[in-house]
Amino acid sequence: MNPVIEKVVHTLRERMGDAVEEVRVFRDDVIVVVDRSVVVEAATWLRDNDECPFPLCEDVFGIDAYTRTKRFEVNYHFFSLAQHVRIHLKVRVEEEDAQIPTITGVYPGAGWYERETYDMFGVTFTGHRDLRRVYMPEEFEYYPLRKDYPLMGIPGALPLPKRG
Repeated sequence: MNPVIEKVVHTLRERMGDAVEEVRVFRDDVIVVVDRSVVVEAATWLRDNDECPFPLCEDVFGIDAYTRTKRFEVNYHFFSLAQHVRIHLKVRVEEEDAQIPTITGVYPGAGWYERETYDMFGVTFTGHRDLRRVYMPEEFEYYPLRKDYPLMGIPGALPLPKRG
């Protein structure tokens, strides 16, 4: 692990305590799994720390792990312009309580990504000022990127354009 990132992870673990559930490295990417209760605090610290600030939230996206517990994951990718390193935060939530506090107060640009994650997976970002669907009609009842969504779609759920 890069020494700069190693120090960031160490400090993050000290600050967040048991809310840091896991740290792993995969192909030089450092992934820190945190409890949803500290995601805003962790993002704020990553943005504002003096030694290696991460001013850029590159991406936020959902994953349907399709497991019995903590089915959904939301991944946040942050980049340090000063140090040229990345760190990934991951938050896992249950299907029955798929809510995560929004980080738009810290990274306003995350708003669009959070809306897309809501639209495709049904994960709600509490405190988001404009959480509405991006691609699907507002009244659409389903979330197309969930693994239990039928591959051919739901017959009659959306009117399809006529050929011709």
